[in-house]
Amino acid sequence: MAQRVCPTGQEAKKLAKKKEEPAKPAAIQLIFQAPDLPTPKVNPRSGKLAVEEEKPIEKPQPKAKQPKEKAHKEKSKPEESEKETGSTRVDAKRQRRRDSRDGGRRRSSVTESEFLARRESVERTMVVREKDARIQIGVLEDGMLVEHYVAESQGGSLIGNVYLGKVQNVLPSMEAAFVDIGRGRNAVLYSGEVDWEAAETGNQPRRIELALKSGDQVLVQVTKDPVGQKGARLTSQVSLPGRFLVYVPGGNMSGISRKLPEGERQRLKQILKHALPEDAGVIVRTAAEGASEDQLIHDVERLKAQWESINEKVAKGKAPMLLHSEPDLLVKIIRDVFNEDFQKLVISGESAFATISEYLSSVAPELVERLSAYTSQEDIFDFYRIGDQIVKALDRKVYLPSGGSLVIDRTEAMTVVDVNTGKFIGSGGNLEETVTKNNLEAAEELVRQLRLRDIGGIIVVDFIDMIQESNQEMVRRRLLECLSRDRTKNQVGEVTSLGLVQMTRKKIGVGLLETFGETCDCCAGRGVVIHSEPRFKMPEQSNSKQKGKQKGKEKPEVVKKVVTAEQADAFKNVVNQIAQAAHSEETPKEPEGKTEILNAVLDSLPEPQLVQKPKRRRVTSAARAPQSSDSSENSEQ
Repeated sequence: MAQRVCPTGQEAKKLAKKKEEPAKPAAIQLIFQAPDLPTPKVNPRSGKLAVEEEKPIEKPQPKAKQPKEKAHKEKSKPEESEKETGSTRVDAKRQRRRDSRDGGRRRSSVTESEFLARRESVERTMVVREKDARIQIGVLEDGMLVEHYVAESQGGSLIGNVYLGKVQNVLPSMEAAFVDIGRGRNAVLYSGEVDWEAAETGNQPRRIELALKSGDQVLVQVTKDPVGQKGARLTSQVSLPGRFLVYVPGGNMSGISRKLPEGERQRLKQILKHALPEDAGVIVRTAAEGASEDQLIHDVERLKAQWESINEKVAKGKAPMLLHSEPDLLVKIIRDVFNEDFQKLVISGESAFATISEYLSSVAPELVERLSAYTSQEDIFDFYRIGDQIVKALDRKVYLPSGGSLVIDRTEAMTVVDVNTGKFIGSGGNLEETVTKNNLEAAEELVRQLRLRDIGGIIVVDFIDMIQESNQEMVRRRLLECLSRDRTKNQVGEVTSLGLVQMTRKKIGVGLLETFGETCDCCAGRGVVIHSEPRFKMPEQSNSKQKGKQKGKEKPEVVKKVVTAEQADAFKNVVNQIAQAAHSEETPKEPEGKTEILNAVLDSLPEPQLVQKPKRRRVTSAARAPQSSDSSENSEQ
């Protein structure tokens, strides 16, 4: 056992003093307790510590290679999991929706002032021309054509039509099914457009071969018209568009256009809580701004009645069969495009005016006062210069007002746009400022050309390189601001390191070039003619040199033969003598040839004399006086 030693009196006093002293802060203790450290040596050239330079460089150790069998098993695991998940098209569609949803959350809502400023900043006019059983519609913004539509009386667009189709073939490897809708060429239905809730596949993965089989009847709607060798594109998720909203049967979600201000969106949400049916969903359009609750309810009931009539036809009909057709393009454009943003609607044609006025009086009577009939004898497209703007839009090169240009080339995979400064040299400042101004102007014109030409798919824009990121973001914001007026769905990416802007625009109908043009039979649209043998062309430099040499040589003067009156009389005498000599001879002689007679006539003519041109000399004022006096004397004689 260890014995406890008791402290003495002095030691006890010292311990008591230590306890009474306050504890010093840890930082002060460290300062006073830290030993004297040596000053580190720094290399003046490299700026690094000498200790760091002396350390040996550690070489990375190579990773141990796994056996081939284990690596093969690890690779096969994700492949098996991917196969078990189901359709890749469905997964891709989910990812696109997720990205667009995230982008929508990041997007700031439109304020009331921004909404009104966007509407009042542009003067919009719609022009309708009815001519030769064809209807053409043009949308003008500040006098410039931005959209163009064509409708024929015989054949129209299939977009929006609802069919009862018959499945002809299912391709699991392509995740698509070909459906006969009674329009000749089979239409295509991808797995991403299948209504899986109605397919009733159970707990099985979402594969199209499990949902559809050859010979099945399926209710489909056309989303894209057939283009070229591609058939129409279908979806089994039917939606019926109305004036103020889109009715989605069987949907469990509702949405409101983001182009509306936040206050209006909240008002419409409150109305939809009472007016929305439980077994359907709706998407409120931009045209619903200011619409009353009665108008929205009436629109929902009308579309609900259309869906009930479609279901009755499905029960009685047999595939392939047309169940519901969209109205003519004229009524469709008026329904989807014409709203309070337009100042006026000018119509050329009696039947078109009657159709539009009847539709608006029943759906939107407040817009009837903006209709006006065009009665002048001059063509309405010539009056608004729409024809000239269409011709320019069909060209490959588009000139900007400042002198720059856009070059638009269409390929199989995408549309490429190149921006050039051209004759634009700026007005003071530096190169960065000049390039930024040109790119801002090009962004505005690019959006107008996309809308007018109806270009869809992947679009890559090569803007002129800008060094400052603030200028790049300014050009991108201007592009997004102009695209806010576009009704077609689009998505713009960030500016890449190469100065490219990648964007996508939904392809729906036929573009302007396909409407007014056709593929060349000689080159099949390629732009060049292929020969069986190689073709060589002389370089342009040799031609320019030859032209320069020809310019250096003096051309010989050509002397014109002038026949005077005396020479003409002598020519007549010679001809008469020849004729008399031919009649006086009794024995027939062979006639002389024509060339010999002409030679004799030409020899009889006198030779012309070369008139030498007088040399030009400068005439002084002193020498002009005697010349004038001599000329007056000659005139008196």
